[in-house]
Amino acid sequence: MIRRQRLAAGVCALLAVLAAGIAFPSGAVADETEQAAPKVELVLDVSGSMRTRDIDGGTRMAAAKQAFNEVLDATPEEVRLGIRTLGANYRGDDRKEGCKDTAQLYPVGPLNRTDAKTAVATLAPTGWTPIGPALLKAAGDLDGGAGTRRIVLISDGEDTCQPLDPCEVAREIAAKGIGLTIDTLGLVPDAKTREQLSCIADATGGTYTDVRHKEELSDRVGELVDRAADPVVTPVATEGADRCEKAPALKSGLYTDREEFGQQRWYKVDVEPGQELRASVSVADDRAVDPNYGVLLRAVTVHGREIVRGEADGTGRTDAVSTGLRYPKADSDDDAAPAETVCLQVTQSFSAASGVKTTPGLPLELTVDVVDGPSGHHDVASFGLGRGWWLLGALVLAGFLAGLLWGWLSRWRVAVWRTN
Repeated sequence: MIRRQRLAAGVCALLAVLAAGIAFPSGAVADETEQAAPKVELVLDVSGSMRTRDIDGGTRMAAAKQAFNEVLDATPEEVRLGIRTLGANYRGDDRKEGCKDTAQLYPVGPLNRTDAKTAVATLAPTGWTPIGPALLKAAGDLDGGAGTRRIVLISDGEDTCQPLDPCEVAREIAAKGIGLTIDTLGLVPDAKTREQLSCIADATGGTYTDVRHKEELSDRVGELVDRAADPVVTPVATEGADRCEKAPALKSGLYTDREEFGQQRWYKVDVEPGQELRASVSVADDRAVDPNYGVLLRAVTVHGREIVRGEADGTGRTDAVSTGLRYPKADSDDDAAPAETVCLQVTQSFSAASGVKTTPGLPLELTVDVVDGPSGHHDVASFGLGRGWWLLGALVLAGFLAGLLWGWLSRWRVAVWRTN
């Protein structure tokens, strides 16, 4: 019972940390992220449909140009910004050639606002909508370095270069574990466009926004560029094993992995005597899945004995399931006592909906933190009750006094009744 109470308290604390977006990275990763310049590439659809005049009385292309000019003026100095186009150059009817039509209009690097604005001014709606190829090229433009990397895709229609599904392209980019986020904006979108752009954003942890006015477009693109300049923790890509013996050894930090449907992934963490292991995991369903699923996080010894576990489930109304656990390692009088290797097992019970690809696996985010454990006489958990001991003591005392008072009143009433 005590262990369950402590576990429940730990799980609640860990989930609160996850909800607040707080991670526990290693010092090396955090320092590297802070020093690296953030990179953003704006990917603009310049296909023929951008001539449509339905945004505040002007064309979609005019709204995009105005938004880009305003964003270029406001881009923070530390951001390395580039611009890529799709459908801007090829005017023919050859689909094969049209699906190659993506080019870098302005290279990712220190921003020269005059040159960038001049390049944007030359754009004219032209050809096809090769979103998938453009995303692949944009990911290459941003490759390298450890800072924030963000693609902002602005399009008014769905991809015309199937079967290279842009949603699958986004999943492949996410599966590489390079920490690249794709945000998408739909200009006066129809249902199919909205669905495709939402899928692209969901696959990489980005956002999707409907846009129907020029001011909305300028404000949203500016927000996303500014967001890239905010200090963030870049998750470290890792690859779990099929059993503990082969599992990667992790230290305190934030990690990403991919887990196939019905698969188990193992990781190892060393815990010194007197330390406490805190771990949490989130698994996201970035594609259509069957309802009723769950995720299980177990801490076991190298011999397979379970120490603690955390589990959670969903019903199809959430796009991620999270759980966590805590394991305090008892202190030792022996200064030379060895560390204990704790095996973390992540299991999920998602199943793919009919016709949905099962590869790459579902995105998994694992947070590991090893901290000094509470000492025996300063254990704030107090056997799982914490400051609840004061409340429990007050309730016991109040119950005792109430019992005495009730007993005295009962005896007095009986005495009065007998007298009468």
